[in-house]
Amino acid sequence: MRKVLYKDIVPYETPSSLPALRGPGSGVLELPITVHWGPQRVVDLGQPAQLRAAYRAIVREGTAEDQEVLLNESLLRGVWPDLVLPDRCRELWEQRFPDLAAALPA
Repeated sequence: MRKVLYKDIVPYETPSSLPALRGPGSGVLELPITVHWGPQRVVDLGQPAQLRAAYRAIVREGTAEDQEVLLNESLLRGVWPDLVLPDRCRELWEQRFPDLAAALPA
């Protein structure tokens, strides 16, 4: 009998489209507790490490609605190659939005 691991069944969501991502392109962003429950929920989008951490949390934990309100299409495209994501999560996003995968280094 094969064990069922959470990483194999965790539900990931995606937005309706990349152009639907209408989050701020600069400044600060406050993450909802449902997306990031750590002590540092306000991030400076101008700080690359904070941007990557916030976008990783939003892609992994956010609902489609959260993603559309919090993510910015241009920022997501720029940071996508550097996001450390579970394989299933990355595959889901890249199947849905193949141009994200095309931006990855060969």
